[in-house]
Amino acid sequence: MKYIYGPIKSRRLGLSLGVSLSPDKVCDLDCVYCQWGSVGRTVFERKEYADPKEIISELKSWLEDNPRKAKELKFITLSGLGEPTLHSGIGELIETIKKIVPASKIAVITNSSLLGDPLVRKELLKVDLIVPSLDAIDPGIFKRIDRPNEGIKLDQIVHGLVALRKEFKGLIWLEIMLVSGLNDDLVHIMGLKKVIEEINPDKIQLNSPVRSTAEKDIYPVERAKLEKIKEILGEKAEII
Repeated sequence: MKYIYGPIKSRRLGLSLGVSLSPDKVCDLDCVYCQWGSVGRTVFERKEYADPKEIISELKSWLEDNPRKAKELKFITLSGLGEPTLHSGIGELIETIKKIVPASKIAVITNSSLLGDPLVRKELLKVDLIVPSLDAIDPGIFKRIDRPNEGIKLDQIVHGLVALRKEFKGLIWLEIMLVSGLNDDLVHIMGLKKVIEEINPDKIQLNSPVRSTAEKDIYPVERAKLEKIKEILGEKAEII
């Protein structure tokens, strides 16, 4: 299958069936820590990077072939090989998936890059959980760690996350990927805390790269420092 993977017993989501909205990596960021590696380019255009009918066909096929596992699923998760909100049909796909698998919740894992677009936020309103990321609030740090397409602006990401909280009635678990020496400075974390208070997520999930990464010499933050960052960010924060 090109678009369906798993199910994966996720640390955060339980038994989750993944749905990729592109057959290859398509992203508007080129994060140094990406486990899929770097393709050397980013995209900014929203379009149908995969035929929605093919995605739904694969999902139906998997459900028919795995009736027992289908009943155990906690989430259908839109993520995969790139940024799912780049797919212009994500809203319709969400509606179709909810009809096909009404017993399962839908999650979207996003890099937050397009949440400044009111249409993108509207397309996500019918899911149960959104896991957006925010690795930096300093533009220089953002460029070094997330290496965005030139069309992506950090202030629009922050604005989009704040607006999402006001519009979205489901759960928001904000993920921060912490890379040693890049975005783990405690002064930066204090600034990040102020922005997170505006966003008001239900959880703050601290992560650090443990798998192979796009670039060499990318290291996780040591546990003691992660604990300190968790303490700074408050009771909503947890280390993944």
